[in-house]
Amino acid sequence: MSENPPIEFAFPELRKWEQGAAPYVHLFESGKPGPTVMVASLTHGNEVSGAVVVDALLEKGLRPRKGTLIFSFNNIEAYHDIDPRTPFKSRMVDEDFNRTWGRLDQPANTVETRRAQVVKPFVERADLLLDLHSMHDDGVPLMLAGPLAKGVALAKKVGTPVDIIADAGHAAGMRMRDYGGFGDPKSPKNALLIETGQHWRASSVVVAKDVTWPTHAVATLPQGWVKQSEQLFVLENGQVAYFIFAVRPKAQKEGNNNCVSSA
Repeated sequence: MSENPPIEFAFPELRKWEQGAAPYVHLFESGKPGPTVMVASLTHGNEVSGAVVVDALLEKGLRPRKGTLIFSFNNIEAYHDIDPRTPFKSRMVDEDFNRTWGRLDQPANTVETRRAQVVKPFVERADLLLDLHSMHDDGVPLMLAGPLAKGVALAKKVGTPVDIIADAGHAAGMRMRDYGGFGDPKSPKNALLIETGQHWRASSVVVAKDVTWPTHAVATLPQGWVKQSEQLFVLENGQVAYFIFAVRPKAQKEGNNNCVSSA
């Protein structure tokens, strides 16, 4: 693989989304009871596929029909520094945003810890978090479900990508996916970290788009948003939504925590 793989899609201009519930965080309340679903992008500044999808959903004016919907562009400063000639260098500014979540009670003295403090109230509010990432190497998309059974169960329910890694977390620091109730086996809150493929492959945008389908718990996605090969049905029982895929192209795979990921 070359040092700088080709960039197969345009990077979106995101400054138009600065004004929100907080800078680059958008919260939409329906006024009706229901869960809070959060879709997070740019946890690393050069992982752009999720930002393309969040940008598109905001452009389409997606709003919840019940509950609450949150969209975030997390490490926006790193993204604004991205140079297409050296895109690998824009992963972070001072430190990894996704290693700060176990020490947010300490002074916020880096770009990433200050930004995590801004994003934190929205993460705490979320019942379901989808954290959209991509990978340095040209590997297959996968889901990092974390060490808890509820994370693996959620990954199976989401159903795509089919490769599921039950990892033990990151030794360098707590990920956003494991923060608060997400990391508590007794809490109903749940989160997934999705690796959509190599950072700048056009296919990574397709995967990022597909995995946002659980937002259907609170909002009606644009027609054709989900691939027909993975058409979803939603059955509602009170305020609980169950998601079923009509077609599964192949069996799901579960891995162990021997997988190495930089997410």
